[in-house]
Amino acid sequence: MLRWLMIAGVVVILDQVTKYAAVAALASKPPVEVTSFFNLLLVYNRGAAFSFLAGAGGWQRELFTGIAIVASIWIVWLLRRYPKQSLFCLALSLVLGGAVGNVIDRVSIGAVVDFLDFHAFGWHWPAFNVADSAITCGAALLIWDGLCGSPQSKDHYK
Repeated sequence: MLRWLMIAGVVVILDQVTKYAAVAALASKPPVEVTSFFNLLLVYNRGAAFSFLAGAGGWQRELFTGIAIVASIWIVWLLRRYPKQSLFCLALSLVLGGAVGNVIDRVSIGAVVDFLDFHAFGWHWPAFNVADSAITCGAALLIWDGLCGSPQSKDHYK
């Protein structure tokens, strides 16, 4: 189980280092155009994914923090229960690292730091961060594992 927790730890460190760098470089500055489809800009997201409930009066901070803590405990339990299911555990490690990275922001500053901004053909994807990317990749791997994994890997989805 240690290797799975180390992967989650690496995600947390990468997430926090990049957020620190983004705040230091982008505070009080306009978006930085990197390419025709990618900008760096500093956004403080008080909501969940895609700023869901961002404008709700503040109670959402505790709700999302609580959900992430409960999910993290459950993920650690799953990692302990299925340590030999490599794809499943890798996916869970990415989700765990992303969840912890965003909880650190919620607890320390009351919002999640987002700074990656992709856009194309007039469409803008909501700004996100390394933790969000890890959660998304982990979720995609869980779907892949559930659909295409070995028969014994299906046991943890029952």
